[in-house]
Amino acid sequence: MPPLRFQKTLVSDERYESCGVFDVNNDGVLDIVSGEYWYPGPKFNKKYRIGEIKPAGEWFDDFSTIPMDVNGDGWMDFVTGGWWGGNLRWRENPKGDPTKEWPEHEIAKVGNVETTRAWDIDGDGQLEIVPNTPPQSQKFYKLITDANGKGTGQFKEVVVYDGKSGHGLGFGDINGDGRGDLILAKGWLEAPEDRVNGKWVFHEEFDLGSASIPILVVDVNGDGVNDLIVGQAHGYGLDWWEQKRDKAGKRSWIKHPIDPFNSQYHDMFWVDIDGDGQCELVTGKRYRAHNGHDAGEYDPYGLYYFKWTGENFVKQVIEYGPIRATKGCGISFQIIDIDKCGLPEIISPGKDGLAIYKNIGYAENMEKPW
Repeated sequence: MPPLRFQKTLVSDERYESCGVFDVNNDGVLDIVSGEYWYPGPKFNKKYRIGEIKPAGEWFDDFSTIPMDVNGDGWMDFVTGGWWGGNLRWRENPKGDPTKEWPEHEIAKVGNVETTRAWDIDGDGQLEIVPNTPPQSQKFYKLITDANGKGTGQFKEVVVYDGKSGHGLGFGDINGDGRGDLILAKGWLEAPEDRVNGKWVFHEEFDLGSASIPILVVDVNGDGVNDLIVGQAHGYGLDWWEQKRDKAGKRSWIKHPIDPFNSQYHDMFWVDIDGDGQCELVTGKRYRAHNGHDAGEYDPYGLYYFKWTGENFVKQVIEYGPIRATKGCGISFQIIDIDKCGLPEIISPGKDGLAIYKNIGYAENMEKPW
């Protein structure tokens, strides 16, 4: 089968490394939110200001864009955080008014935030906010809701691990008990039955290095137990770690290379990108993650998807080339069917600009208009 085809559209040359996709103004059309601006769909050819974000060298203190109606007013807000501010924050949607900036509210002081993800940790159908704070303990933040299930603007802090969490974070069921566990750089936290008040147990079973966020929890080879897919966020390497269990139930992990020749695989998705009913690994290189100080930082950049054949992963190139002639992905990109075409698009932020990669499908579909 030939590789998928994509059409790239540059939305903005702003240098923010995170983006979110949601309906800002409640018009039924998806918009893009990235850094200090939001871009109304479906054309994304205008931008409206959200508010100031603290710069820090080549970075901005804004490493996630998680949609959530925090205050329960029916308008989608978003949660962010960064390395320098030392806190989690949420930006309040001014009810879609493009002339107003978004007020900022602190959720908690958490220390340096590498980036943040949202998962339903306790299984109640509501997303929790989970920051990756490498020097700090591992916590998550649960939105407090009222009697009608609406957000109150307040969060409950839950500490699940007192040790250093390390660079890397994932969520999924490791031991097959039906509960999502948390995966850290040097082991995994086994979820108790009561994920909010119970004791999480740490299993130091591997060392994933400077691991991606997320670490994907996926049954890669279909043997009924979940494995791990891990990129090296600040060095070379992309691997999957096969989970094995002996007759006594003892767990071990076997590392298999996917792509050892490219670096800075910081963010990734396990998603059906080509519409064949099977998920693919979609990822790319983060542009200037440490501003010239990472291994391979001056190598060519690219976006890729990897298909599992039943035996190994096959790499397909979406875009690849020298710096500025092509693009990588930031610290938090998105994959979503933004134009309701039936196939998901890639929305890629970064210090190299914000772009949409429209998913055309296979070669016979190349004449389809944007």
